[in-house]
Amino acid sequence: MQLGTLLSGRGKSRVTRGGIARNSAANVVRLAFTSLIAIFLPAYLTRRLPVEIYGAWVLILQLGAYVSYLDFGVQTAVAKYIAEYEAAGDSTGCDRCASTAVAIMTVAGIAGILLSAGLAWAVPEFFRRMPANLYCEVRISVVLVGSSLSVTLVASTFSAIFMGLQRYEIPMITSIVGKLLYGIAICVSVYFHASLAAMGASVAGANLFGAAIQVVSWKKLASHVHVAFCVIDRQMLRRLIGYCSVLTIWSACMLVVSGIDLTIVGHYSFGQVAFYSIAISPTAFVLTIFGALLGPLLPAASALSTTRSAEQMGDVLLRATRFGTVILFASGLAVIVAGYPLLSIWVGPNYAAHSVQYLRILVLANIIRQFCGPYSIMIVATAKHSFATAAAITEAVVNLFASIWLARHFGAAGVASGTLVGALAAVTMHFGVSMQHTRNLAVPRLRLFLQGMLRPAAIAIPSLLLLPEWWRAEVPAMRLPSWIAWAGTTILTAWFVSMTNEDRGMAVQMAGRLSGRLT
Repeated sequence: MQLGTLLSGRGKSRVTRGGIARNSAANVVRLAFTSLIAIFLPAYLTRRLPVEIYGAWVLILQLGAYVSYLDFGVQTAVAKYIAEYEAAGDSTGCDRCASTAVAIMTVAGIAGILLSAGLAWAVPEFFRRMPANLYCEVRISVVLVGSSLSVTLVASTFSAIFMGLQRYEIPMITSIVGKLLYGIAICVSVYFHASLAAMGASVAGANLFGAAIQVVSWKKLASHVHVAFCVIDRQMLRRLIGYCSVLTIWSACMLVVSGIDLTIVGHYSFGQVAFYSIAISPTAFVLTIFGALLGPLLPAASALSTTRSAEQMGDVLLRATRFGTVILFASGLAVIVAGYPLLSIWVGPNYAAHSVQYLRILVLANIIRQFCGPYSIMIVATAKHSFATAAAITEAVVNLFASIWLARHFGAAGVASGTLVGALAAVTMHFGVSMQHTRNLAVPRLRLFLQGMLRPAAIAIPSLLLLPEWWRAEVPAMRLPSWIAWAGTTILTAWFVSMTNEDRGMAVQMAGRLSGRLT
């Protein structure tokens, strides 16, 4: 059965192909704007701050961002359950879900403030190779940034309500405003040669203002989903905790996989922190594109699972995996192949020469680990995510030990290689263990691998053929004709080999819908 048919079935669910396309478009618009900020800030900061100071700043942001892992998957749960309650017309269920989630996140926010204080206190132990004169300001900034993000953690529950209602345009706007305030705060601080502590204070102020915007948006546009502590009940609390318990394990695993690599680099090779952080940014950009386009799949799959068969859900998974793999390679290959010239334009030749190999390893690792991204989204949406816990734990353990061991021998490059080893372990575990138990997504594993992953991976063939011309740590040997040939053959391979006739028809149809909405 075609995905379009699956997404436009009868019933109270308002899940349609156009709705998913609209929500994906909202995510892409948000991505485009926030990516501009993410591109501009490092380019600005690397040119105005010494490498040592910039390295300390990215470590401040890294430590502060650990608060976000205290989400425990509550935002995902809110989006899932509100989508289901809304589809069933159960307004009371929406109220109980939102209220209970805000209460949980309030406790998490308090824990986040305490965590920030603990991390600030431990800075000298974490980063013994950092100049001692930076310790005081780094500590102050970690407390300020982490505490403000703790407040934002609570407020983000209100954005999750809009996601459950499948109104992604509201979180899009609030996210854009928050990122804009963040960017302005940083640039003004650096322009006036502010200290690291002053930079932390400005970012904290921007974060708090962004949190207020999220709450006000809910109050003005979605207050029919009531949030009040008197609505909280134990049954909903148990349901959310039960659902999020596995996601909490996933969150802890994600912390190990992608949240502590920069900290490990800072511990073993502080001088490479600034260069490694530059490699992380484009990698995050590729993942953000992937997440923005496939994010609406979660509430859609959650609503569809109430009325569709396992075979139909398996068809949705197969197509989502194929599209996801094409998206991963289309965005990732551009960064891998053209990494050096892109970095040179962005942050200058010095950073490019030191960062490009880290970049290539990290992007390749994350392309591989996200092969099963649509599968992960759909098992979360259908509350079968406990079966994938073994894969998440395996990746975290392999990644951590490989990164530490390789860091001792190869420095920052070893940390990046540890991520690649962990990614391979995760995909192996998903196919070898997890997929045996998620029978609500009935698609043969061999078919999923061949048609959903291997076929779209053919897009990488032109890049592999030109490997000797671009895999260098200095200026690549490729000239303009080679770049044109690479781009043209990659696009043609993606369109005629990686995608089926049905995929191409759907892509054209969805593009037409999006262009019609934009005009």
